[in-house]
Amino acid sequence: MCPKLPLLLVFFLYYAITSLGSDPDPVQDFCIPSTGIAACKNSSAATVEDFVFSGIKFPGKFSETGLAATSVNVNIFPGLNTLGMSFVRADFEVGGINMPHFHPRATEIAFVLEGKIYSGFVDTENRIFAKVIEKDEVMVFPKGLLHFQMNVGDMPATILGSFDSQNPGLVRIPNAVFGSGIEEKLLEKTFGLNSKEIAKLRNRFAPH
Repeated sequence: MCPKLPLLLVFFLYYAITSLGSDPDPVQDFCIPSTGIAACKNSSAATVEDFVFSGIKFPGKFSETGLAATSVNVNIFPGLNTLGMSFVRADFEVGGINMPHFHPRATEIAFVLEGKIYSGFVDTENRIFAKVIEKDEVMVFPKGLLHFQMNVGDMPATILGSFDSQNPGLVRIPNAVFGSGIEEKLLEKTFGLNSKEIAKLRNRFAPH
C-alpha cells in the first residue's frame, strides 16, 4: 500500500465532511426556484418582489407555550434559495417559552428586539451556558446544540434570529421524544415513568 494513502484518505474524508456540513456556495448571483423544468427562473424574469418578504411585520399565532414563531426559510421565501441563510421572528407572551430544541443544519444568532429573555444552550459535555439577555443584546447558539428561551420580563418580548442555512431544520426535544412513536418500554426505562404518564405526554406532544 502506498504510504501516503492513509493520509490522503483522512484528507478526503475531512474535505467531504466539511463540504457537506453547510450549504453549498452558489454558482450564480441568485436562483429563484422555477415551477417549470429549469431549476431556476430565468434571471431576466426576476423582480424586486422575489427578494422581499413581508410576513413578519406582526406576531404570528401564539401556541400554548406563549410563543409565536414565524420562520423565514427557503420553503416560504424562495428568494433565499442557494444563499445559505434564513431568519425567524419569535414573540413571547409574559412567561412564554421556546422549549428546548436544536437546528441540525445551522448556527443561530439571536437579537433581542424587545424584552428580557432567559436564554441559553447546553454543550456535548452537558455544560449549560445561560443568562438573561435584554434589548439590543445578542446570543449565538452553535449548530446542532440544544438551546431554549423564556420571557422573564413583565412585558411581551421579541427576538429576531438569523441562521447560516436556507433551511436550518428544527427538532423540538419533547415532540421528538414523546411524539415520534418511540417504543413505550424504552421511554419508561429512560425516564422512570409509568405507562399512564407516558400516554399523557404522548397525547400532549404527538402531531395533531
